[in-house]
Amino acid sequence: MNFVFRGDELLVDETSSTLPDDGIFHTAGVPAVQAQSLWLKSHKPGRTAFVSRASDAPQGFAFKKLRSLFGVLDDADMALAGRAFQIAEWARTHRYCGACATATIQSETEFCMRCPQCRLSAYPRISPAMMVLIKKGDQILLAKHTGSPTARHTALAGFVEVGESIEQTVHREVFEEVGLRVHNLQYFGSQPWPFPHSLMVAFTAEYLSGEIAVQEDEIAEARWFGPHDTLPDIAGRISIAGLLIRANLPGGSAQR
Repeated sequence: MNFVFRGDELLVDETSSTLPDDGIFHTAGVPAVQAQSLWLKSHKPGRTAFVSRASDAPQGFAFKKLRSLFGVLDDADMALAGRAFQIAEWARTHRYCGACATATIQSETEFCMRCPQCRLSAYPRISPAMMVLIKKGDQILLAKHTGSPTARHTALAGFVEVGESIEQTVHREVFEEVGLRVHNLQYFGSQPWPFPHSLMVAFTAEYLSGEIAVQEDEIAEARWFGPHDTLPDIAGRISIAGLLIRANLPGGSAQR
């Protein structure tokens, strides 16, 4: 499969939203040297590339936001699109050395852009982030983030800071965003999340103390939901947020 990105938009068939065939790089005006393999072993199919934000889609195609293709592309293609986006973004942002500005050279044995002058190596960026669903008896805490592109409620989340363990991030983010203390963290699962280059690590945690006090620049609303409460619109099942919430719904709550 082949992927062409314009920023965070993916080129797909205008009508069916299917992925284009092998001729798309020529059609989209992508130089051959710019197309990146999705895999280190060349016999595996799949390439990815980026075009400038001023580029127009070829006739019969359209650039669509990657997020909008959740539920349109099947899970396997969506996961592959996420990988393709992160590789294309790495190639786009590491054409020159960040230390001495020399043009970089791509390694043939690993995903690495190497500077021939100062030998600085640049690998695809992965930013670890945590997500945590807080439980208080038979209630769960759901929040609506101010910067979210949807109005859905979800679990709390935040990026790991320099020098932190991911568990420390959970405690810090929970206290900063909603003013609560938690304990008994339990690992739930992880998911690569290409917006733009995260690895989301999900937990559950038990409420320990405090009253909800939202960080207004981050959280628009946060509240407890119990067995007899009507649940708000929550994240879809394709995301780890949706899986985490649905695995811990209050007893009697209808899954959505």
